[in-house]
Amino acid sequence: MADWSEDEYVECLRDERRRFGWVMQHYGDLDAIQAEIAAKKRYPFEASDAPYRGLIFHDEAWHWAMRAIHGDEYWLSHPHLVKPSAEYEALD
Repeated sequence: MADWSEDEYVECLRDERRRFGWVMQHYGDLDAIQAEIAAKKRYPFEASDAPYRGLIFHDEAWHWAMRAIHGDEYWLSHPHLVKPSAEYEALD
């Protein structure tokens, strides 16, 4: 991720926060403000010289949100949530 421009990093961060917040509202029953706070906590801004900057992006927001809602192994107890919903996919 170190070869990303600052603008590319910020855009990716914004997009993942938006997606995470959407899942937290629709599946985690958070209101918009709570979802935004949760998204910023999950995806904090990392300085350009931070080691492993952007590593969180290796899994999509759907996965991180489902872990937050249902636990680390959500796919075992909620196999229907392994793949993102069509509504989530339509956020692009």
